[in-house]
Amino acid sequence: MKIYIIGIGLIGGSMGLDIKALYPEATIYGIDTNKKHVEEAIALNVINFEGAITDLANADFVIVSVPVDTALRVLPEVLDNIGEHTIVFEVGSTKNPICEAVANHSKRRNFIATHPIAGTEFSGPSAAITNLFEGKTNIICEVERTAFKLQEKALDLFKSMGMRIRYMDPKSHDKHIAYVSHLSHISSFMLGKTVINKEKDEQDIFDMAGSGFESTVRLAKSSPAMWTPIFKQNKLEVVEALEGYIANLTQFKELLIQDEYTAIFDEMQSVNKIKEILNGMHVKK
Repeated sequence: MKIYIIGIGLIGGSMGLDIKALYPEATIYGIDTNKKHVEEAIALNVINFEGAITDLANADFVIVSVPVDTALRVLPEVLDNIGEHTIVFEVGSTKNPICEAVANHSKRRNFIATHPIAGTEFSGPSAAITNLFEGKTNIICEVERTAFKLQEKALDLFKSMGMRIRYMDPKSHDKHIAYVSHLSHISSFMLGKTVINKEKDEQDIFDMAGSGFESTVRLAKSSPAMWTPIFKQNKLEVVEALEGYIANLTQFKELLIQDEYTAIFDEMQSVNKIKEILNGMHVKK
């Protein structure tokens, strides 16, 4: 089995590690514009060899794990170079622009649009970890446009990694992910900015920062090179999510100004049901 990973970072690299563990006979090739990433991935045994897009004709799987703006350019080129039995999947956090980019490609049937809901705030080959996808949801879009035998091939791989499969149309995916992922990252970045700006005068803020702050601001350590294109591609949905979030923050501020503490209590209590929702998600997984 020949696997090509384009973009050897957290997601691509973690898939490489899982494939190595599940299929020891597989040979994994890495393609990355950063040659140091290729060297590091080989040293860390994430991949076996460096590859090239022109070598994809005999690939069984091609995993495209690059920033979503780069994916728009890379995916058509990948499809141009693959063989008849190659399955290509892209793992980025936006799906509608990606699906549109290859909608009319002659080898569209060889592509499956996916988004594994997994990750950490770290990037690069050293961020790759085994079993990252165990129990995680993998969103698949427009599955009906992928050749059935190639669908099966991809689904077998995803399930062997322990992923749950969920089907969704690309526009719905991008709308929902704006709230549960993209908004979370913006909140974290802006919380970090707010505290950094205040820290200029008050170093004590960081001395007092506890686990609550650390967990809330964790996503602010994520790569801007990855997230800026995501916000750009999903701009309309992200703006809508932000409008709702800002309205809630403004309302909370007004309640504080007006000393409406009963209303504040009621607001927080009504949101406590998020515990039941999240607990239900964990049970399903």
